[in-house]
Amino acid sequence: MASDQDMEVSECKAQDPRFVSQLTRNTFALILAGGRGSRLHELTDFRAKPAVPFGGKFRIIDFTLSNCVNSGVRRVGVATQYKAQSLIRHLQLGWSFLDGRLNEFIEIMPAQQQSDEVHWYQGTADAVFQNLREIRHARPEYVLVLSGDHIYHMDYGRVLAAHVARKADLTVACIEVPLVEASSLGVMSVDEAGRVLEFTEKPALPQAMPGDPSRALASMGIYVFNTHFLIEQLVRDADDPRSTHDFGKDVIPHCVKRYRTFAQNFAESCVSEPGKPAYWRDVGTLDAYWAANMDLVQVTPDLNLYSDHWPIWTWQPQTPPAKFVFDDDARRGYAVDSMVSGGSIVSGATVRRSMLFSGVHVHSYAVIEDSMVLPNVQIGRHCILKKCIIDKNCVLPEGTVIGMDPVQDKKRFRVTDSGITLVTKKMLG
Repeated sequence: MASDQDMEVSECKAQDPRFVSQLTRNTFALILAGGRGSRLHELTDFRAKPAVPFGGKFRIIDFTLSNCVNSGVRRVGVATQYKAQSLIRHLQLGWSFLDGRLNEFIEIMPAQQQSDEVHWYQGTADAVFQNLREIRHARPEYVLVLSGDHIYHMDYGRVLAAHVARKADLTVACIEVPLVEASSLGVMSVDEAGRVLEFTEKPALPQAMPGDPSRALASMGIYVFNTHFLIEQLVRDADDPRSTHDFGKDVIPHCVKRYRTFAQNFAESCVSEPGKPAYWRDVGTLDAYWAANMDLVQVTPDLNLYSDHWPIWTWQPQTPPAKFVFDDDARRGYAVDSMVSGGSIVSGATVRRSMLFSGVHVHSYAVIEDSMVLPNVQIGRHCILKKCIIDKNCVLPEGTVIGMDPVQDKKRFRVTDSGITLVTKKMLG
């Protein structure tokens, strides 16, 4: 007779392509969303990295939360810490639709010095440890630990199904990355069955994949634990004075040596269009953030935001449609190869290969190219913007030119090595 777990896995397969099953219903997801994201510089002066706007109308955390909801994981905790008010407001406005009467919820878990009266969250493992009371209260069979600051589509049900089928204690989602990029991630080696043999966090000399010296197998910061096993490991780690209380540095390497730890390749659980590669981006730098947004204005981007099958949920202001006005030869309002959100007005201006968030007003004779303009920005007449990130609520005076002279731009704004210019309200004075 088949076991309950076998039946659950079979149910998952029967529900393909979405693996919504008793597995996902018996899972509690904890999203770690407390980080600043210091490499985004002034973009995170007043908001946590997961709250940074992305994709014309979303916040970065919306992708992880949407993966949860679309996968059928509808008991979710969000652990916040650094300058979390913007993130909390977004969660309250946009993510309160789950029904607690059906045991569905998204619960905000701010750092509360729960383990003592001195320390906030000391590391990723400590952030989960300090919320063990809430996990115990939810009584899940599995705990899904997630990061709130990556861009990707993933069916967590497939990861859970693989976890159960392998009788794993811990499953680590992984992705193949160029070897030159692997030193900033957790790198692992696995056997033919997918069992993790070794795990090293941010190695100076990453280990290449067998048969491909140019690539490494890296952790995505996504973990599936059997709940009782997770509690045991976090209590043990909390009592270890030598630990930094981090999953990648401490908990995962400890488990690899002693317990059934498996890797699940992202290619086996990603949600993508036929013929498209598995899409995952860490938008932790200004260059990566700009590039990931510019990916979306391509004719056929690798990440599909227009899928009815895997929608990205969010909160957005109720705004009228975008508007384009004037059709004179020297004063024509239009946008080409661009995304323009509701409430925006392009008034006799030119927008090329760019992304305008909601409530942006571009006045006559302005030219915007290869740029991101975040919400509620006013761009004056005759402005020229090239390869820029304009933070929300900026007002650019008439005739402002940014992105044409890096030497001059560096005197007022932040310019990256690749030539992306970040402009904030404070920089404009």
